[in-house]
Amino acid sequence: MNFEKVMFAFFIVLALTLNFGFFIGDVDDPIHHDGLELAAALVVSLIATVMKFGDRSQMGAVLLATSLVADLQLLIAAGTWVWVVNISSSVTLLEVMPRIVSLSGGALLANLVSVTLLIAETISIRR
Repeated sequence: MNFEKVMFAFFIVLALTLNFGFFIGDVDDPIHHDGLELAAALVVSLIATVMKFGDRSQMGAVLLATSLVADLQLLIAAGTWVWVVNISSSVTLLEVMPRIVSLSGGALLANLVSVTLLIAETISIRR
């Protein structure tokens, strides 16, 4: 068993599950969406992205692209959350929560593509 591949798959799946945990719930209810879970999803997604930089295959390029998409959407979602809570006085979290959750949903879709590609690559490997 290759420990590097285990850690790679671990972070990809963990990014997906953390993002799913944040995404699930009423889209416009801030109580159903924890900011720390969004932050954890972002950090794990960034770690997974860094781990993908070493792969020079075509599949590695696609995995990196999906990870970058997820990172970008999670960064915008987290940035929006921070802006509303700490900077803006004219907009409430209740007003922008659907936007934040939608961005997380886009990242979730990118994570699903990444995990699907990882599974397809694993199945296609012949011993």
